[in-house]
Amino acid sequence: MIYGIGTDICDIRRIRASLEKHGDRFAQKVLSDNEMQTYRARSARWPERGVRYVATRFSAKEAFSKAIGLGMRMPMTWRLCEVAKLPSGQPTLVLHGVLKAWFEAQGLTAHVSVSDESDYATSYVVVETHTA
Repeated sequence: MIYGIGTDICDIRRIRASLEKHGDRFAQKVLSDNEMQTYRARSARWPERGVRYVATRFSAKEAFSKAIGLGMRMPMTWRLCEVAKLPSGQPTLVLHGVLKAWFEAQGLTAHVSVSDESDYATSYVVVETHTA
């Protein structure tokens, strides 16, 4: 049964401006430790790939926060929600700490899709419940 649906569209130009103004501080606020490693590796090869990476993660976390109905308030935080990839390349959400505990206690699972094109990144999240 569907628990919640969230979608988000993010203007990549805004993310680029935040990274230019605040540097890695902005990325560290939004990204988990694992995501920061990927961001730095992508940015080192091609800075625009790093910007797009942050934008898609920002968008996916916003969509997830909407799908679970919490917005950006505890237990939902930027860094406790991680967007990873399965071996197939499919994006997946990996939750940590109190967010993971809350999510599992609710009996929830999440599905995420992310995309970017030109100036925008977009994400769609469906959260399902398995409790009666």
